[in-house]
Amino acid sequence: MGMIGGGTGSFIGDVHRKAASIDGMIDLVCGAFSSSAEKSIASGKALYLPEDRCYGSFEEMIQKEKELPEDVRMDFVAIVTPNHMHFPPAKMALENGFHVVCDKPMTLTLDEAVELEKIVAKSGKLFALTHNYTGNSLVKQAKAMVDNGDLGKIRKIQVQYLQGWLSTAVEATGQKQAAWRVDPKRSGIGGALGDIGTHAENLVEYITGLRIEELAADLGRFGEGRVLDDDGNVLIRMENGAKGTMSFSQIALGEENNLAIKVYGEKGSLEWHQENPNQLITHWLEAPVKIYTPNGNDLYPEALAVSRIPAGHPEGYLEAFATIYKNFATHLLAVLNGETIETPDYPTAKDGVRGMQFIYASVESDKNNAAWTKLD
Repeated sequence: MGMIGGGTGSFIGDVHRKAASIDGMIDLVCGAFSSSAEKSIASGKALYLPEDRCYGSFEEMIQKEKELPEDVRMDFVAIVTPNHMHFPPAKMALENGFHVVCDKPMTLTLDEAVELEKIVAKSGKLFALTHNYTGNSLVKQAKAMVDNGDLGKIRKIQVQYLQGWLSTAVEATGQKQAAWRVDPKRSGIGGALGDIGTHAENLVEYITGLRIEELAADLGRFGEGRVLDDDGNVLIRMENGAKGTMSFSQIALGEENNLAIKVYGEKGSLEWHQENPNQLITHWLEAPVKIYTPNGNDLYPEALAVSRIPAGHPEGYLEAFATIYKNFATHLLAVLNGETIETPDYPTAKDGVRGMQFIYASVESDKNNAAWTKLD
């Protein structure tokens, strides 16, 4: 793995590196860790990389890595930059023969997302989007139960993603993570909408297997001087007629990382809370409440496949993130060995386009007093 972004002081770069290493399948071999060549090289040295594999820019990294022998150069690149710097390095990497793992949302604009999906298809290379919560073993269990028809026809969905870290103007204090997230030039047209709302959207479509057809969004901008949303409430209509509500916020004082989803069907319902990720709670029409745990009883194979440790030992954020990398690495190894995997088990460019459609539809709806708006 080579890395673009994620230098000293980066939260998400460190998460990617730790997650990628958990299953022993991926090594970090090079990087362009900052837009500053000096900072990039210093970050690479701090990660104990050889100096000649610490690059001053992503362009230099991709070009020089391409010139190395195949058994030496990076196999793929992980892009962990702010949103405005997702598309340029992804495009260059794909067009120069490298596979890509990219943080979400996929791009700065919807047009870029549509173009990048075409570039991925044309290149024939793999592309993974790190909607990491889909890697949790009990999210896999929830999806398998819905796919198997255990809950019956889905009728109602409730999802929330609540944080409180932007309750004050931390962006004015030099807080690096806040500064780019409230800046439309670097974040895009969505604030909390793009940062965490896309996780909620992705989780709904992943677990239910249903597309959101249209939505009505009411976005808030509570932080003084902010032009991007820091709060939002959305009504959603699914393609099968199910209805749902979505709430996301980064000004919900006291909340840490409160992502939770409830899915209600004709025969049963389920709920999962990211802050208590080791329980999937299910309710049934004519049976007692049942709680599933990682590596516990009655799990579907999809959940068991990503339960790494014995039952009763907590698995959470890093392990879920690692599942994305593990499944991507498994697919990449198959490709390198001339084998075929029909349906990769990780988010792809298609999911990235859906996320950008969600952002744009929500902003459009909000501009029109929460009018119902199609995602397509």
